[in-house]
Amino acid sequence: MNIKVFQIKLKYADFTFNETVLDKYLEYNGLSVFPSLKFSKKSFDYYEKVAQKFPDKTFIFGTILVQNGKIFDIKNEYFEYDNKKIYVSEKYSESIKCDLYILVKNNYFTMNGTEALIENITTHSNFILINPIMMADENIYAGQSFAKNKNNELVMKLPLCEEAIVEINFNNAIEETYECTEEQVYKVLKFALKEYMENCGFKKVILGLSGGIDSALTAVLAKDSIGAENVHTIMLPSMYSSKGSIDDSLKLVENIDISTEEISITPLFNCFMENVAKENKGDLAEENLQSRIRGLILMFKSNRDGYLLLSTGNKSEVATGYGTLYGDMCGGLNLIADLTKTNVYKLSKWINRDGEIIPQNIIDKAPSAELRPNQKDQDSLPDYNILDDIIEMFFEQELALEDIYTKYDKTLVDNLIKKFYHNEFKRRQACLGIRLTENAFCSNIKLPITAKDF
Repeated sequence: MNIKVFQIKLKYADFTFNETVLDKYLEYNGLSVFPSLKFSKKSFDYYEKVAQKFPDKTFIFGTILVQNGKIFDIKNEYFEYDNKKIYVSEKYSESIKCDLYILVKNNYFTMNGTEALIENITTHSNFILINPIMMADENIYAGQSFAKNKNNELVMKLPLCEEAIVEINFNNAIEETYECTEEQVYKVLKFALKEYMENCGFKKVILGLSGGIDSALTAVLAKDSIGAENVHTIMLPSMYSSKGSIDDSLKLVENIDISTEEISITPLFNCFMENVAKENKGDLAEENLQSRIRGLILMFKSNRDGYLLLSTGNKSEVATGYGTLYGDMCGGLNLIADLTKTNVYKLSKWINRDGEIIPQNIIDKAPSAELRPNQKDQDSLPDYNILDDIIEMFFEQELALEDIYTKYDKTLVDNLIKKFYHNEFKRRQACLGIRLTENAFCSNIKLPITAKDF
């Protein structure tokens, strides 16, 4: 039985193919397996065209079978091809007996999700999972289609975020090799930015460069995705910014050959304090004002020049509200919104695996928003390795508080849980982020905003 798998890009707006591209794929004489389409009049019209043009061929578009010039919905049903019994479903059941099992549920990317799926599926028949490539807002469908034979051996695994067409040989087992988590995330975030810009009509991006690791990582991802010539950065120092932050930013700009400019926010801050605030208190309002002046400048530049503004808050900050609404949270897209600070460091070190791209000093120095003299993130937050572990336990593993208390101090945990709940109002107003985990703030985590009891 000759079978060819078509891992190709779908259009999210209507879950359809680009028909002019697809037509060149339809000449194969064996069984052709395509990703699942949204069942709509447009897709049905396309199936009819395929049925009329190729009456002697067999195609599977998700759960739609086009065979003998006819169209069938075969979700959770069997059909015969080349004297073989084939079963098509959006869910996997080990109890199904057939010659070939085709799983057509579109799977969004999560870190190491495909590896877990391959390991969890035990099959006694030949098996194919077909997955598309596309960006569906925060969800990235990243391909990684795979096939196993009836001995549960892997015989095919298609690449991440790349279109691929492969004829399957179920007699040829392959080694189960996987890219590391950081490489997977790197490829997915590059793909996400490029897709977002193509679909929304942007040509260039802009972002604030603070000298910190979050903006540095975002700048590198942008450069590697859309090219250095399409990335512009702005350094926005204040009276509290260190010379080291400017030097680190300039070193990054030199390393990746992107453009930058420097605009001091101090004159605007002083003007506001003199004409609006009337007095200096050195309080949280003044810290947030600095961030909002930066956001104002970045949004103006984005608006005037038509650039996409990239926000740079990580998951640890998003969880605890360590960010300013209408300030550093401004933007149209946040690539690292679902990466904890710990994972930001891991990805940055992976990027530097063959030499310094992100300046080592940015990786080594203590994180700081530099909104007051000698400020450090850990003045307001626990160490990131502790914070991120609690975020993982509470949101991703969904552990009960009693279980978390066995590892961490109850008062510390309770104070963080309050921060998680009390900052939901900020997250509801944040820009689009890219989902990288099963439970992400930019996707399925929704806490009550009116959470007085927490």
